[in-house]
Amino acid sequence: MFTPEGPTFRELAVQALSSVEHGYDLLAPKFDHTPFRTPDSILRSVARALDRIGPFDRGLDLCCGTGAGIDVLRAVCREHVIGVDISSGMLAVARDNARDNAAEGARERGRPGGPPVAWVRGDARALPFGPAFDLVVSFGAFGHFLPREVPGLFAQVHSALRPGGRFAFPVVAPARPGSLGYWALLAFDTAMRVRNAVWRPPFVMYYRAFRLSDVRRELLRAGFEVDLHTLPEFGHRSDGSPRCRMVVATRPGW
Repeated sequence: MFTPEGPTFRELAVQALSSVEHGYDLLAPKFDHTPFRTPDSILRSVARALDRIGPFDRGLDLCCGTGAGIDVLRAVCREHVIGVDISSGMLAVARDNARDNAAEGARERGRPGGPPVAWVRGDARALPFGPAFDLVVSFGAFGHFLPREVPGLFAQVHSALRPGGRFAFPVVAPARPGSLGYWALLAFDTAMRVRNAVWRPPFVMYYRAFRLSDVRRELLRAGFEVDLHTLPEFGHRSDGSPRCRMVVATRPGW
């Protein structure tokens, strides 16, 4: 599950007993060597899907972590890209990763490419931006928000988008009831709820609280128009439903 370069059990235990912000500050140097990072296969698939919709001018990676989604934005945005995260430790690693990726890309192409990137420490529930972006993306961050916080989060994204701007993120089909994945996620969420009931500060990370039907309803309530794009690289389940979709929520108007 973890590479040898990943965190030890003790390091994970210390993180789990911290706040979300401090926990990710601690985990940041080894985060990219854990299964919590969004897989490159999903990042590439989302980039291809966005390329068919774009191009875009200004992009924002919401809860950017170590910057896995920044290259997605740099591939489809022309003017400027910003990553925002509450963890200063994650942002520090993201800066290093972006610098290394840009240098590697420049060597491969023989010239620099892609828009410039800036980094902002901030809370996604109180974004320090006006309506400045054509595209907002997020990868793997929504489990850090309680269901009651999701309407406010979506309202913040809506206010950061220009009219006609898009909010895009992948959603993987839930594990089937009774499957190993289902029981593993149920056990994790149960353990997290017990931990938060007896320990402070809370560490919010729930894998089963972000359901597509609920997400679509809250996006519509926030004023978005919502489309679902199948990511065909991941195939379909036995009932014919996609294994992975990209949600594209558009702020109406031009």
